[in-house]
Amino acid sequence: MTDQETLDLLTQMIDQQAKKVLDLGRKWVPHATDEDLRNAEDFAILKDKPIFHFEDGILSGLVAAKTALAHRIRQAAPSSV
Repeated sequence: MTDQETLDLLTQMIDQQAKKVLDLGRKWVPHATDEDLRNAEDFAILKDKPIFHFEDGILSGLVAAKTALAHRIRQAAPSSV
């Protein structure tokens, strides 16, 4: 699998996980947006929902992995200066 294919796969996984987090958050905060749920501490009801924090943590890990891979790819690319 190439680096680009891995980035594409991570993007798909992030999109899927973001939808899962949004759907889960809306169980308790029906009109929440994805932006609202990035600041989940603003919603007291979510503080006591470990499954929400678990799924949100998976999303954060996927984003971190994609960021790290993109950085590595940029570092390995020949300089155009």
